[in-house]
Amino acid sequence: MSDRESGDDQPQSQRQASNGATGSDSGQQQQSNEQELATKMLQIQSKRFYLDVKQNRRGKFIKVAEIGADGRRSQIFLALSTAADFRDHLGTFSEFYSQLGPPNPDTVPEDGKLKSEMMIKDNRRYYLDLKENARGRFLRVSQTITRGGPRSQVAIPAQGMIEFRDNLTDLLDEFGTDDGGFKGDLPDGRHMRVDNKNFYFDVGQNNRGIYMRISEVKGNFRTAITVPEKSWSRFRDYFRDYCEKMAECNEKSTTATSVPAESVSPQ
Repeated sequence: MSDRESGDDQPQSQRQASNGATGSDSGQQQQSNEQELATKMLQIQSKRFYLDVKQNRRGKFIKVAEIGADGRRSQIFLALSTAADFRDHLGTFSEFYSQLGPPNPDTVPEDGKLKSEMMIKDNRRYYLDLKENARGRFLRVSQTITRGGPRSQVAIPAQGMIEFRDNLTDLLDEFGTDDGGFKGDLPDGRHMRVDNKNFYFDVGQNNRGIYMRISEVKGNFRTAITVPEKSWSRFRDYFRDYCEKMAECNEKSTTATSVPAESVSPQ
């Protein structure tokens, strides 16, 4: 969604908040291993926002979905602990916004950013940018995954930051800020170079559990696979089997080439 589409100049309509068993994707079939615990809906200017508390076998998290006036949808995912940090940032951004004067195109930075912060959770980074463009002021929240991966974002009209914070606080007061799932430290990433290729091994955690992302980088080209933790041992066994078989093949090949030819007796 572009900055102009994320702006803040639409007439303000009545804002609403509601609790229920279904939310932004109430018309979609829920995944069998995912349970929806609560939902809040906010109408802020021409946009609808859904805050859905969900739970799977790894713990609880919050899905934030934005539905634009044209029906376009975007969403980000927050661990409960990250949602608590986001709530605190919303208060800080709202206070900063309240101290700004009327919009003045002559004083807006070239990139439109008035204030920025960043949050990090496992392999995810969240960029919070209070921006201004011709259509108004808004908070853009972008979610990225380290070493590639898709970028997703939502844009909250600046006038709605306090209401957004208050509704998020209500959910956190009810469900807490404990993410559940794995509590220990994840292994550090590793890197290896083979010929003209670089390989990166990064362990992360998301709402579906722990995984390893293996990236291959050659020049400007990057490819990657994601391996869930539950299949690591099988990958290890397959690699070990192939290593042993190749060692046997190499040994046979070395033996065959090292056997001297029969000597010919002089006549």
